[in-house]
Amino acid sequence: MDLSSAVSATASTLRRRPADLLPFYLLGTAIPVVARVGLFVAVAGTYLHYELTGRLADARRALADLDLTPPDTQDPEAVQAWAEGVAPALEPLASPTAILLLTLGTAATLLLAILTYAAVSAGQMSAVAGRVRGGRGLTAGIAGVRGRWLTFLGLYVAEVLLWAGVLLLAGVAVGGASLVNPFLGALVALVALLVGLVVLLLVRAVFAFAPAAVVVDETGVIGAVEGAAGFIRSNPVDALAYLVVAVGVLVAISSAASALAFFGGGAVVALASAVVAAPALDLLKTVLYGDHRGAVAPVDPVDARLRDQFLDGVRRGWREMTGFVRRTPGLHAVAVLVGVGFGAVGWLAADPFVGAVTTSIDSRLVGHLPPAAALNFFGNNWSVAIATSLGGVALVIPAISSIAFNGLALGAVAALEENLAALVAFVVPHGVLEIPALFISGALGIHLGIVSWRTFRGRLSHEAFADVLERAFWVLVGVGALIAVAAFIEGFVSPYYWRPFL
Repeated sequence: MDLSSAVSATASTLRRRPADLLPFYLLGTAIPVVARVGLFVAVAGTYLHYELTGRLADARRALADLDLTPPDTQDPEAVQAWAEGVAPALEPLASPTAILLLTLGTAATLLLAILTYAAVSAGQMSAVAGRVRGGRGLTAGIAGVRGRWLTFLGLYVAEVLLWAGVLLLAGVAVGGASLVNPFLGALVALVALLVGLVVLLLVRAVFAFAPAAVVVDETGVIGAVEGAAGFIRSNPVDALAYLVVAVGVLVAISSAASALAFFGGGAVVALASAVVAAPALDLLKTVLYGDHRGAVAPVDPVDARLRDQFLDGVRRGWREMTGFVRRTPGLHAVAVLVGVGFGAVGWLAADPFVGAVTTSIDSRLVGHLPPAAALNFFGNNWSVAIATSLGGVALVIPAISSIAFNGLALGAVAALEENLAALVAFVVPHGVLEIPALFISGALGIHLGIVSWRTFRGRLSHEAFADVLERAFWVLVGVGALIAVAAFIEGFVSPYYWRPFL
């Protein structure tokens, strides 16, 4: 199959039943939400340690006697003097127990991120392979998470070790030659640079296709590396074409993110790269490799126009979202209680710092550009909603922690706001849509966690879990529509309408 045919097959597969593939790529955006649970537990343990030992009370009393307003950052001496004045008040917080807890929490967060990334990648590529073969992607992806996560972890570890080995070997060669003769060291460094670059490019090329080999050939790490290397030897033009396309997509994404950063579009570009570019590239390399193995089912082109398909999807998403809200009042009550409860905790926790530390809605709106702000609000808030919902797949806890974290942050910001009436006036117009949307995403995360637990225990089939994931995708589309309207109001209405009155 030539590159043009592979691209056409990729586009058709991606457009046909997107809800049968994209939930796993939305799940990829939830990896930080899952991973940070380790750090959240460590922070909670540290706070409890401070309270039980009286260290937090000591720090509060010491800080109450100080002026915590930071000096002008352009005066280094003033900044240093301010830091030296504040540091003694924070000494009670520097206990060995707190340092140990935070170190363990950081290590747990890193480990969770690596393991979750391996599991999600296994699900994504397994779903892609299922679609390429003409089957149901979500069912294949669910099976792939449990059956292939260790293989994908092995692939990533193997590539890291190979890169480290090549760089270490080059360093040893250059260092040894430099000890003999500086000129020889420079010559060896040049050769090592050229040879090492070629070797590392070959390593990256092999490991780019190795995940496709895992899911197409249903093999392990060694078999996947051998299969990927064999594909590159047999189809060097197709392999090179894919790598060129992949690099071009990455460059285009980076350029778009840089160009749109001023207009607030960075979050939208990041989300688009996660749920459009990533599945498209995975599909493309799997189609190329699958065709090499004779494992690609024919895909008919999609006749519907992209605009009509998009509008139909938004309408379906709205129906699924409203239906989900009606069916799960209990889950929404839990999400509201967690959010409001931790909002109150954030308010109370910030109370000792009221007056010493302030936030200002007026200062945050300086330089406000309505179109850029609306785009940024939409991208950020929908990303948070998606991550909260899909993070719940990891047995509920990440979804609840995300709701709690956002409630805590909003409560603390509100407590420290110097003009609370202005903050409330700013939040109300868009908040009546945005806040319910975030609570819906939290309830959806709890729902997905319960379903995943039942599936893990064998009480629910993979097919039934796939149905739930597909409906969750459409609910998130409806949530996205709600957040889009809220973002427009937040960008164009919320900053201005109250100013004549307050």
